Amino acid sequence: MFDSLSEKLQNIIAKTHSQELTQDNMQDALREIRRALLEADVNLRVVKSFISSIKDKAEGENVLQGVNPSQQLVKIVHDELVEILGHESKPLNLSGHPSLIMMLGLQGSGKTTSSAKLAVK
Repeated sequence: MFDSLSEKLQNIIAKTHSQELTQDNMQDALREIRRALLEADVNLRVVKSFISSIKDKAEGENVLQGVNPSQQLVKIVHDELVEILGHESKPLNLSGHPSLIMMLGLQGSGKTTSSAKLAVK
């Protein structure tokens, strides 16, 4: 699931790099980002908040010198994703035995693979 979302976001970003970023292009990019997030089953409220935040920051921010507008949009999207997902990784505490971890996710989202990686630890 994350691979598919990541691939879609990379494709959207690649499109913005190949053209001058205008208000229309930005709206198209945000629409595609919204669609990609919704197809990845991200909650509608989270998507609306995410897109709104990107829009507000993109419209209110000056383009940095030496950076084109599409690169600036990529930075804004990246910063918002980091803000939503968290700034720091936290170590997994497996000191209690047995350690119980509930794995939830849609079919094909990587539960078995993640479980195997945890089992190695």
